[in-house]
Amino acid sequence: MFKRKVSVIPLDHNGANGSHDPALAPASLRGRPDDKPDSIVQVEDVHKSFVMGREAVPALRGVSLEVRRGEVLCLMGPSGSGKTTLLNIIGGLDTPSRGHVIVDSQNVISLNEEKLARLRLRKMGFVFQNFNLLSNFTALENVQVPMVLIGQLNPKHAQELLRLVGLGDRMDHYPSELSGGQQQRVAIARALANDPPLIIGDEMTGDLDTATSYEIMELLVRLNKDRGTTVVFVTHDPRMSAFATRVIYVRDGKLEEAEANPSAATAAPAAAAAPAATSSASPGPARAVLAGANA
Repeated sequence: MFKRKVSVIPLDHNGANGSHDPALAPASLRGRPDDKPDSIVQVEDVHKSFVMGREAVPALRGVSLEVRRGEVLCLMGPSGSGKTTLLNIIGGLDTPSRGHVIVDSQNVISLNEEKLARLRLRKMGFVFQNFNLLSNFTALENVQVPMVLIGQLNPKHAQELLRLVGLGDRMDHYPSELSGGQQQRVAIARALANDPPLIIGDEMTGDLDTATSYEIMELLVRLNKDRGTTVVFVTHDPRMSAFATRVIYVRDGKLEEAEANPSAATAAPAAAAAPAATSSASPGPARAVLAGANA
């Protein structure tokens, strides 16, 4: 039984310039509760700038993107290209300076703090490079945290998820007692805790060795096929991008090109012998996802 005290705390949602009135969103982006469009994510004309001293440095320059339900989409690009910024905006962890973002028929930009936190907990699962597990929680308790935050604790479902990711015999282990690959499996199980339709991953294999990286990506592909979960992830490693059904390249804040990869599941293992791509750490704002879990 989950015995930890966990309080629901709205996640950080930084303000941004520009109009985000839902009534001003383009008609094609106005989601309706009874509508289940083929796309789960719609991004239209999104701009994002960061203030550096006296200058505004653009990170995204008019990006438009549609993510179809059930696909595995990879965003690739060099450091500073804007791919993680785009991922954070899709996940509601950051706001655009201008533009519109719809996730599962909800206008992310128009939501207040409480509704945005609820959207993240129910509609999205987050998996980050450094795992972000709570060190004083067991694997099972870590998976149960998102359930507690929405007031729907289901220990049996948490146990089923850990078995699903191959950790049925590690439920009572703490993060320090698990390998890097096992910790990432716990993070994936946690991301699935509330059965979200969308998984968002930021450099999920960045801290893992090659063999473990392939195991993690194969697991995500299997979950995508078996559960229909949409996956959007960022990586520097072209070998990991081989697991995606579609790859989009981000450079200088713009989307340069897209590649379809219908044979992703079979093509990916063949890339295992390829030299590792240079990868730089990108910690991201993952701790905001479980803010208040240690309260």
